[in-house]
Amino acid sequence: MSFDALKSDLPEYAKDLKLNLSSLARETELDDQKKWGVFLACAHAVGEPRTLAAIRAEADAYLSAEAANAAKAASAIMGMNNVYYRFLHLSKNKEYGSLPAKLRMNAIANPGVDKADFELWSLAVSAINGCGLCIDSHEIELRKHGLTTAQIQTAVRIAATVNAVAHVVAAES
Repeated sequence: MSFDALKSDLPEYAKDLKLNLSSLARETELDDQKKWGVFLACAHAVGEPRTLAAIRAEADAYLSAEAANAAKAASAIMGMNNVYYRFLHLSKNKEYGSLPAKLRMNAIANPGVDKADFELWSLAVSAINGCGLCIDSHEIELRKHGLTTAQIQTAVRIAATVNAVAHVVAAES
């Protein structure tokens, strides 16, 4: 499925999502690697097959194999970290936070792409997964790398739209 077919297949009640996909694909606040890495990481995070296939097909034109792999790695590692760190954040027993995580997270230290790109993709996935602790942590790192509020917001706008599109596609199938 192509990106244009994904947009065309959205029902009339999801017209805003279709328009948002179009405008976000043309967004210039982020360079193409950052932008399409966010799209791909978020599509992997939501996991809806048709949405993922359409975004993967479009992202292939903008991402190297290494960048695509890193975007998928951001989704994978955040799938684990967002659950673990959300638990630490929400648990009333703060003793858990004093224990070592004992979870492998090598992808964060060595993502294979610019660290800022990986952090942005991780933040977007964390927004989908609802982990405030991870959102705050990645936002701090992104600021250290010089990303602006508008750039970070753009990534979250992409995350919100991809998430909503995937839910509509799943509901309609």
